[in-house]
Amino acid sequence: MDYLSLIEKKIAYTTKEAENTLSMWRFKNDKIVFTNGCFDILHKGHIEYLAKAASLGTKLVIGLNTDASVKRLKGDSRPVNDENARALLLASLVFVDEVIFFDTDTPRDLIDFVQPDVLVKGGDYKPEEIVGHDIVKAKGGEVITIDFIEGYSTTATIEKMKK
Repeated sequence: MDYLSLIEKKIAYTTKEAENTLSMWRFKNDKIVFTNGCFDILHKGHIEYLAKAASLGTKLVIGLNTDASVKRLKGDSRPVNDENARALLLASLVFVDEVIFFDTDTPRDLIDFVQPDVLVKGGDYKPEEIVGHDIVKAKGGEVITIDFIEGYSTTATIEKMKK
């Protein structure tokens, strides 16, 4: 079995590449969960967050910031890992069904494209502040926040490595 090919099939570099997969899931009435982020250095906090998000539906879609959008959000020293490495790591997780790149400052257009049943973000957001909450609510979906795992963040990991 070629596991690398199976993992790579979960990565969509454009929304066009993800279109057929999403259509099939909708046809089968899968419950699509969406979250997004940079996921620069994958750590325990990310894994627990994503596992909890995945348990809220039958398919987990991750909107992944491109390298250019990470730089705009986090500064020139980021990302530490390039977008292809980050996508491969995320797609290798058993509970991740699709990783779709986005290059905009927010995932609003991607959320509008995916039309998830559940939109998930970290507990530092209020549901009504989450980008795309209105899109998901308008279709009768849920917007859910998941608490972060204390002591785990990419920034903290980078700072620890500098010492």
